[in-house]
Amino acid sequence: MLKPEEKEKIIQKYKIHNKDTGSPEVQVALLTEEIKRLLSHLKKHPKDLHSKRGLLKMIVKRRKLLRFLKEESVRRYNALVKKLGLKKR
Repeated sequence: MLKPEEKEKIIQKYKIHNKDTGSPEVQVALLTEEIKRLLSHLKKHPKDLHSKRGLLKMIVKRRKLLRFLKEESVRRYNALVKKLGLKKR
């Protein structure tokens, strides 16, 4: 789980306008950070099936948000994928 300070840093980095907290870019960035943390947890605790299920749900949610963003604006999608270092599909 991200601390509020870390969450705020991510929001500041990926926001589109001043009061932006819910744009697809911000949501994907927050999910990506959570996924990275959960992956490191699962490397230490491979039998933690509850966390694994949560991880899979987050991955599906991020995939849906990226698909939505790609349909809305390919330019914004490409910029976000490049910035986060994700693989293009």
